[in-house]
Amino acid sequence: MTDYLHAPLPSRNMPAGIPFIIGNEAAERFSFYGMRAILVVFMTQYLLNSSGVAEPMNEEEAKGWFHLFVSAVYITPLLGALISDGLLGKYRTIILLSLVYCLGHFALALDHTRLGLLLGLGLIALGSGGIKPCVSAHVGDQFGRTNGHLLPRAFGWFYFAVNLGAFISTLATPWLLQQVGPAWAFGVPGVLMVIATILFWAGRRRFVHIPPGGWEFVRETFSRDGLLTLARLLILYLFVAVFWALFDQTGSAWVIQAKSMDLTLLGVEILPAQIQAANPLLVMLLVPTFSYLIYPAIQRRWHLTALRKIGYGMLLAAAAFAISGWTQHLIDIGQTPTVAWQLLAYLVLTSGEVMVSITCLEFSYTQAPNRMKSFVMAFFMMSVALGNLFTSMVNFAIEGSELLQGADYYVFFALLMLITTGLFALVSRYIPEHSRLHTEAVAVPVNRD
Repeated sequence: MTDYLHAPLPSRNMPAGIPFIIGNEAAERFSFYGMRAILVVFMTQYLLNSSGVAEPMNEEEAKGWFHLFVSAVYITPLLGALISDGLLGKYRTIILLSLVYCLGHFALALDHTRLGLLLGLGLIALGSGGIKPCVSAHVGDQFGRTNGHLLPRAFGWFYFAVNLGAFISTLATPWLLQQVGPAWAFGVPGVLMVIATILFWAGRRRFVHIPPGGWEFVRETFSRDGLLTLARLLILYLFVAVFWALFDQTGSAWVIQAKSMDLTLLGVEILPAQIQAANPLLVMLLVPTFSYLIYPAIQRRWHLTALRKIGYGMLLAAAAFAISGWTQHLIDIGQTPTVAWQLLAYLVLTSGEVMVSITCLEFSYTQAPNRMKSFVMAFFMMSVALGNLFTSMVNFAIEGSELLQGADYYVFFALLMLITTGLFALVSRYIPEHSRLHTEAVAVPVNRD
């Protein structure tokens, strides 16, 4: 039996468990984004049939399957949240589903047929998606009211870790795929997921372990306050889903677009899938820029609420796809535009991501009743699933037709985002903002195996 702290202690310092969570997140995101970076390339160039003969997908089919997978990754958080908040608690749920996650990576590394693809992506969707709301809620659980002012900084470092892992893996795994093949390209992310699991286990005695709510979780969820909170946030998440419908195309449509561009940058030839590394690199640069320069400058002139940040981020996403539409127009008329056009689009879209994603993470946690933290986070994750499901349906619908071809595809999504932003500006004024953090105690550790 092991003694775990079950409530945050009064402290003005950063909680001791945060470095273990951040280390775990960096390694886990390496594993996920490394696999994700090469997925479309693998499906369109390396996929085999049951006889071991090459049988790749076409581009529309690969884009459809890619976004279907991403949708699954962001639907399974609901299952993880129910297990976490209702039965096992966050720590046990994360450890259990991390092991499932590891198995998914190794299935992709060992079997390069459609069966291996289906099994591997299914296990990764369950493992990766299941731990998502638990890990982000576990960050917030480490804080009480005394050090609650450090929570935005912790989420900033958490997001920095996400993008550090993503940046390194997005450069490394396309190179591994080209040089040594899919077994190593999928296997190395699997090893990183094993490391992530070990890091999280190593921090178990430093964490605050909020016990699962059991029936109290059910009662709080179906209380008037719980239902009203969910209703308000679900309205927000419907708008945010459209942002994700655009954003996650950096792993599909933008990779395919890059194949028709001049990929020489500063005298170095880069691979189409490696362009995605621009996003996490820019996030690491833009998070402190927004936190210490842009947000304070705006706040001096105008009160910048969380919902206003989200609205501005959506507007930037529309602008990014307008840039991509212009780039595609150049390709359509027979030119070979420089990849710098796509990097400009990445700069604008990543600025939108900083304003939407980090803000939504913190906003979701602080708005949620204390026994519903993972559960509410799961609904935020499902906005990503809904956006990707929409993009997948669009791509399957236009497969083999003349609809939304070339630049029209990007213009469609840019206009969709612009209309969504306008509607969000009207509705968001009716969504209240408040904060709920766990009550501190001079906690007596409880026995939890």
